[in-house]
Amino acid sequence: MSISLKPDVPAHLPYAEQGTDQTGTPLVLLHGFGGDRQGWLNIQTGLSTRLRSIAFDLPGHGTAVGWPRIGNAGISAKAVSQSLDALELEKVHLAGHSMGGAVAALIALRMPERIASLTLVGPGGFGPQINADLLRRYASAAEEDELAALLPEFFAPSFRMPHQLARHASEARSRPGAVEALQEIVEEILDGDGQKTLPLGDVAALPLPVQVIWGLEDGVLPVSQSAGLPDSIAVHRLADTGHMPHLEQPRDVIRLIAEITGGR
Repeated sequence: MSISLKPDVPAHLPYAEQGTDQTGTPLVLLHGFGGDRQGWLNIQTGLSTRLRSIAFDLPGHGTAVGWPRIGNAGISAKAVSQSLDALELEKVHLAGHSMGGAVAALIALRMPERIASLTLVGPGGFGPQINADLLRRYASAAEEDELAALLPEFFAPSFRMPHQLARHASEARSRPGAVEALQEIVEEILDGDGQKTLPLGDVAALPLPVQVIWGLEDGVLPVSQSAGLPDSIAVHRLADTGHMPHLEQPRDVIRLIAEITGGR
């Protein structure tokens, strides 16, 4: 598949790849707001003997901080779709966390024929409630001590957060324009003190397996948003887990992704 780009637009988003199986349908992983592709490292490693996986940096994040256009989930969805074309990925399993979950859902809605399965981890867009104050403070934080004070609010109280998370986040925000990009993006994904929502009926009607994974102690997006979903969406609620199931309960997330993808 060929694509036509302006000279100053990269062909695809930066990505990290794992897995030796080049014959099966690959898994594409999309991180949440303020994160980057490295947040999926343990999931990629855990699946590496079963699946080829590709984790992208979304526009305005990680090494894609200088992407030509940044903003809401729709903008990121277009960038990921362009990247799938550039990498000649005709069909993929798709998983997204938080904002990346909203991005993944939009991609599946726009081109369901190219998505083999959809895994949404603490996804954005499932209801208007969101911890907007925390996300705005997180978007503006740059120093390691600021981030070390904020990051525990994304996890369950019982989780022992690795010290390197704050250091990594601070280093990522030292890139020119990184904090400004996050401040711009957060205002596009928020709607005042709430968030914009997805057409959940359309997500439920997708002709492919869809699952939601949510932490029971999510302090960013309330787990109540996973209640009352149509039966076509499999819902998995994890105890002692906050907004970061893929970091807090990686074994469960690896198992659930392996099950929905068939490990291939």
